[in-house]
Amino acid sequence: MDFIRYAEASAGLLNAELPDDGALVAHLAHREWLHPSCTDRDAFVLRRFQRELRPVFEASDAGDAAGVIEALNALMEKYPITPMISDHDPDDLHLHVATRSASVSELLIGESLLGLATLVCDLGPTRLGVCSATPCTNVYVDTSPNQSRRYCSERCSSRANVAAYRARQKADSGV
Repeated sequence: MDFIRYAEASAGLLNAELPDDGALVAHLAHREWLHPSCTDRDAFVLRRFQRELRPVFEASDAGDAAGVIEALNALMEKYPITPMISDHDPDDLHLHVATRSASVSELLIGESLLGLATLVCDLGPTRLGVCSATPCTNVYVDTSPNQSRRYCSERCSSRANVAAYRARQKADSGV
């Protein structure tokens, strides 16, 4: 399991709008094998999970390590994860979330929680954030070496930098 990829996918899941199974299929464009199993119920369950997961990112963004750990532990208790060793490549054994009889929502929730829990244990509980660009509310996973990420995307970073530059120019010109 690439825990960073799973953790980043959890941020993508949290940022996704999932009104129905069609939107879920679009969100899972790169995982075509899941498309036939997507249902409106999965979209409903994932919308509820999004509301439950957001406080984890907010606590991390606020530097509340204990809040991150408490919230993740509560979610892992509510949504038990069953990891399994994947041997589809015998030279690269790794963990996956067990998928036997799991719905798409159960799979995505399990991957999200396992990825975030592993990331928190390996990199620390303050590696999750909420975009600093106004009015964006998207979340992100910060894997930068110096924990300096503040924006969900290059687009938001550029917009914020341009806005700050224009504000400085306006202040310098006395207008």
